[in-house]
Amino acid sequence: MQKRSRSFRGGVLLGGPGFSSLCPPTNPLVTFFDLLRPISVPPKPSANLTEAELRLMAVLWQRGPSTVQHVLDALPGDKPLAYNSVLTIIRILEKKGYVAHAKSTDARAYVYAPLVERSEATRSEVRHLVQRLFQNSHELLVLNILEDSGLKEDELQRLKQYLKERE
Repeated sequence: MQKRSRSFRGGVLLGGPGFSSLCPPTNPLVTFFDLLRPISVPPKPSANLTEAELRLMAVLWQRGPSTVQHVLDALPGDKPLAYNSVLTIIRILEKKGYVAHAKSTDARAYVYAPLVERSEATRSEVRHLVQRLFQNSHELLVLNILEDSGLKEDELQRLKQYLKERE
């Protein structure tokens, strides 16, 4: 029977089972600086929709309850996505509370349905935009839109009419 050699360093027995996890680093500065290293915390999932999530929600709002394959087939062809990418994004949407799933009638696939109406999601995005870029001032948002040279005459007339009706 062969005897394992064991050594003793800094109060920790080396050479036994699991010794590497028990052995302190030989350089105390490394340990000190490791403690100062910032801990990476995963980002909090945003309640707002990313571009990819919005693309998938647009399909679900248009088609209604759909399988992943149906969503994939209905996506515009400008930026194709893989099946697994669509599935991952839909699962993220489900965690955010935008969609829910149920088994299909043939029980072969999940069917995903939007839980949030397009208008509700739009209002939420506008609120986020106003908060982030316009210091919670709707007036600043409207003034920014009105100052934009891309505003068409008929759009301006509709805005004027809307404001008259609100008075």
